[in-house]
Amino acid sequence: MDLATLLGIVGAFAVVIAAMLIGGSVLVFVNAPSLFIVLGGTLLVVLMKFNVSQFTGAMKVAGKAFKTALPTPESLIPVIVEMSTVARKEGVLALENIEVSNPFLQSGVRMLIDGSPVEDMRKHLTKDLEEMNERHKWGAQVFTSAGDVAPAMGMIGTLVGLVQMLSAMDDPKSIGPAMAVALLTTLYGAVLANMVFLPIADKLALRRTEEMKLNSICIDGVLAIQEGQHPRTTESLLKLYVNPKRRDIEGVAKGKDATSQEQPA
Repeated sequence: MDLATLLGIVGAFAVVIAAMLIGGSVLVFVNAPSLFIVLGGTLLVVLMKFNVSQFTGAMKVAGKAFKTALPTPESLIPVIVEMSTVARKEGVLALENIEVSNPFLQSGVRMLIDGSPVEDMRKHLTKDLEEMNERHKWGAQVFTSAGDVAPAMGMIGTLVGLVQMLSAMDDPKSIGPAMAVALLTTLYGAVLANMVFLPIADKLALRRTEEMKLNSICIDGVLAIQEGQHPRTTESLLKLYVNPKRRDIEGVAKGKDATSQEQPA
């Protein structure tokens, strides 16, 4: 689980709710019509901007942002170097005995075992990487769009509440609920945009960058094995993806199987 995402969103809401509790009852800030206008309106407007598959796909990708923590390059590189060593000593077919759960790396290893030419492997894996990047890009754009729409829906709700209030000035009992709709829709729009939708969009963009790096490591590693490069040469190449201060990674992943961690596709 990605603790940063979970702690961030839970902590942000905890701070706001704590401020509400200090000032009085939280129930004062609960208004079903306001939530219906902002949340329902935002989701429907965003759905209008994208197709159904892009919209539902973004929800699934966002769920994985909470559930799945990506492996680090420092833990992935030693695994690929070990595979390179096995392939050099025992042949590429010996890789069949190595369990690989990472879908992208597994695809490359399968092509290695099948004896695919280097150029075919490069084209296939690069295309796979581009398509994965495109899917994740749309996921981030859906939430960015939701972050843009939510405050506007809040303003629309505010106008609705003001119209209701002004049209019922002769009935003092109806002024309070109408004013609540007017103010709370703006609050809900700001909260959803800045504490939910936009942070998730930024997280998805960050994860897309991280996955691009990890999958590029897999591509370079698999192609290096196919070309028969020495494991040390492969390791030196892959370490270029790591911060220079953290390139002394020998043994970092000892006892760990980085490929056993699920990677979103």
